[in-house]
Amino acid sequence: MTEPNTPHSGFALQAPRLLHTMLRVKHLEDSLAFYVGQLGMRVLRRRDFVEGQFTLAFVGYGKESDSTVIELTHNWGTHHYETGTAFGHVAVGVADVYEAARLLQAGGVKLTRAPGPLNGDASEVIAFVEDPDGYKVELIQRRDRPAA
Repeated sequence: MTEPNTPHSGFALQAPRLLHTMLRVKHLEDSLAFYVGQLGMRVLRRRDFVEGQFTLAFVGYGKESDSTVIELTHNWGTHHYETGTAFGHVAVGVADVYEAARLLQAGGVKLTRAPGPLNGDASEVIAFVEDPDGYKVELIQRRDRPAA
């Protein structure tokens, strides 16, 4: 692996940007009341994934195209999360998920989900890697920066 504060040369070419942090929530409407009603964020987008039995709601203060936002994930059914286990992942947008995953894996980073389409949305291409402490980082192919 490279020295700290020295970007991996191939990955740096992907023009990375922090996109969102995902939190699993028990009651989506209660969470939206907090983030929107109490903290003054806006609901930027919301979508039910019937096939996967979950709902995603993205909230934030600015547009996703230039701001980091929060992804609230509500898994349908009864779920109990402990503080700490509800944290899901940090997301980083890249131009080409397949190439970014290849470069990171070649640099010794553990790949936990191979690059490919999101279940239920073939237009969303993602992969997951793991940081040294086991935290998940999602790589998302940015639609505003098509793969070369």
